[in-house]
Amino acid sequence: MDALPLVALVAASAAVAGAARRTPVPPPLLLVAAGLLASYLPGVPGYTLDAHIVLPLLLPPLLYTAAVDSSYLDLRANLRPVALLSVGYVLFATVAVGWLAYLLVPDLPLTAALVLGAVVAPPDAVTAAAIARRVGLPARVTTILQGESLVNDATAITAFKVAVAAAVGEGMSWGAGIGEFALASVGGIAVGLLLMVPLHWLRTHLKEALLQNTLSLLIPFVAYAAAERVHASGVLAVVVVALYLGHRSWQVDFATRLQEAAVWKMVAFVLESAVFALIGLQLPFVLRGLGSYSLAEAFGYAVLVFVAVVVVRFVWVYPASYLPPWLSSRIREREGPPSWRSALIVGWAGMRGVVSLAIAFSIPMVTHDGEGFPARNLVLFLTFTTVIGTLVVQGLSLPLLVRVLKLPRRSARAETLAEAQAQNEASTAADAALDELLADPRNELPDPLVERLRAVMERRRNAVWERLGATNPVTGESADDTYRRLARDMIATEREVFVRLRDERRIDDEMLRALLRRLDLEEAAAYRESDDA
Repeated sequence: MDALPLVALVAASAAVAGAARRTPVPPPLLLVAAGLLASYLPGVPGYTLDAHIVLPLLLPPLLYTAAVDSSYLDLRANLRPVALLSVGYVLFATVAVGWLAYLLVPDLPLTAALVLGAVVAPPDAVTAAAIARRVGLPARVTTILQGESLVNDATAITAFKVAVAAAVGEGMSWGAGIGEFALASVGGIAVGLLLMVPLHWLRTHLKEALLQNTLSLLIPFVAYAAAERVHASGVLAVVVVALYLGHRSWQVDFATRLQEAAVWKMVAFVLESAVFALIGLQLPFVLRGLGSYSLAEAFGYAVLVFVAVVVVRFVWVYPASYLPPWLSSRIREREGPPSWRSALIVGWAGMRGVVSLAIAFSIPMVTHDGEGFPARNLVLFLTFTTVIGTLVVQGLSLPLLVRVLKLPRRSARAETLAEAQAQNEASTAADAALDELLADPRNELPDPLVERLRAVMERRRNAVWERLGATNPVTGESADDTYRRLARDMIATEREVFVRLRDERRIDDEMLRALLRRLDLEEAAAYRESDDA
């Protein structure tokens, strides 16, 4: 197997994603555009999405990174809107979009139209997280969109299986379809519940951070494969395990957390970049298979299906936002009146992604009668154009829409104040614990070391409060920012000295690495990671 095309894909997509971080355009959009352009460049190999690779190998880690960084408590607090979107909306969109496509596209059989509806029903987890981070959506809207995108793939994949079974002539009844959906969802959750506790126990009992992080990389694949083995939803199993492990990540050793954050950030960056580039690279394949449909006809149908997908989401979102508070006084008291602005954002933030394309490419070539799957190539093309349309039209306009609607943004000052209060409470408890520890003769320390412990603790207590204080009139920095910058400069000076001593052969490379690691840890403690790193 020639590895060069794969290496080229990863390298090129990472380069484009890195460049996109310096522009106001969300990286997914530039990556898709780059893929579209590259698909027709001479010498670029053909990259075909294979559902047997995308679903079991790419989807689990992408879902895991999104779920482990989500808040279990926030998702539980918003369980109703998340369930209405991730289950109710996907099933509604499958039927509604399928029926509209059947009416709008001549010669498209109803069974094939329902397959198309299931394929384009789920908004993408990776896209939702990337766009929400970039445009700074309100916390509740972000939670709802991320929660929806974590679960809806399971609903869509199950609906797709039922629709395909009907299309190929297996004769699946509504009762059998509901039974398969129940088995997939309940089974996936059950597998996740069975795995999450032993996996967490294993993570906390492995003594080496390297082994713990190796396990971390395997967890999403283990959960997905175990669920699929019993014909349950691997998506739900991964999400359940990831939410549990993320909620209890504080119980893992600090070295593991530091390594794990860096490892998964790199994995997510590489996979997300490659996935969006792959979307653009599919254009030649979907155009090549149109067959009897002219390009003008196919694009006309694509516009109609895209509009249907957008309209159907709003048809679901607004009643789902307004009916529950209207019907329940408890919901009105707990959540307050629904916001039409938030509903508009949720309705417009329905970008589709690689999962839709991967599912579409898994449509069988022939039916049970040996005939070709009806309108398979057209379904592939309409899926591709819907994914591209939502990414470009909705993805590009979403930041502008957020600004026009003037949605309440997260208050940086309020969050810093909450952080300072939490740190003050923790430092007070740590101060009391230190006094209690020092009262024990076994913990006797020289006064300079005791003062050092207290100074470090006091430094943590004051650092957040200083961010709320006055800034330096010359640099505009807070005292905390200046402290971190000076600490970083001092550490850089030490690092240069260590390297010079190594070059002069006064210390060896092994000692240099030990000294540099110590400085790296001190710099990590002194210099707070930026929010968008």
